[in-house]
Amino acid sequence: MRRSALLVLFLATGLHGLPARADGDVQTPRVQAALAQAQAAEVGRGIGKNLMLAMALYCDAGTMGSGEGFFHVGRVLASAPRALRNPGLANSYLALATRLGNTQALQYYDPRVDNVLLGDPCGAFAAGLHTQSFDIEAYLSRQPRARQKIAASIRSAARQYKVDERLALAIALVESNLDPAVVPEGGAQGVMQLATAARQNSGGPRIVDGEQDIRAALAYLGQLHERFAGDWRSMATAYDAGAGSVGRCGAVPPHPCLETRQYVRRVLYFAGASPGEQPGVARQAPAAARSPHRGGVADKRADLPCCG
Repeated sequence: MRRSALLVLFLATGLHGLPARADGDVQTPRVQAALAQAQAAEVGRGIGKNLMLAMALYCDAGTMGSGEGFFHVGRVLASAPRALRNPGLANSYLALATRLGNTQALQYYDPRVDNVLLGDPCGAFAAGLHTQSFDIEAYLSRQPRARQKIAASIRSAARQYKVDERLALAIALVESNLDPAVVPEGGAQGVMQLATAARQNSGGPRIVDGEQDIRAALAYLGQLHERFAGDWRSMATAYDAGAGSVGRCGAVPPHPCLETRQYVRRVLYFAGASPGEQPGVARQAPAAARSPHRGGVADKRADLPCCG
């Protein structure tokens, strides 16, 4: 009975644009980073305990294909204190987790409760990113020594390439959570995944050294800083989806791709931006943002199609 009800439920809660498979959990470096940061927010490790923030991060992992991410959203909603508990909404996320192959969801699913239809799968939790500011120093202080050394290298490179170190660290947190052992994704390497692949795609030498990866990433961010007059939102969008998509897709704001919107939201939160703020933005729109990228590190995703 329980499994039959759950089958009907996750078919009913299918969302356009979300993965629809049960062939194993997706565990890319970005997913692993979001899950680790969500757990830290749930238990209050290096981040003030914040269940809404935890669910926002778990949910972002889910939309990237992680059944574990959706499972944890459902688990928290099913067992949270009364003010946050929502069995119907929990069932919906547990159904999505099962759709992605997570069998743990069956333990929390309640067939006696009607499900809640979902629109934006993570929009309800986005407020969790604004209820308290992110204390990056406190978070880094609870990380292993190796990750703290990586953070110091990023700060140094950020100063060299005249990029705000808060933005640089935030991108590294979103890309890999500063984990030097992350598994490469799509040919990328290192804690700031995109820029390394960009260098390789440009015909340059294969980068295997962590310091080289960081310098390449900050060199690329330096180019984006110049191109977009220091606008963090544009820079984060370009780092994820390619500089060409910022103007072509009307990406500032919002980008039409859900994952990119969530990526930018996480970057701005970890960088310390407040809701509605455009940190670092110049007083006038940069003309370079409307022109093709010229020279320097190749843009890994400049030719990605717009999505809606």
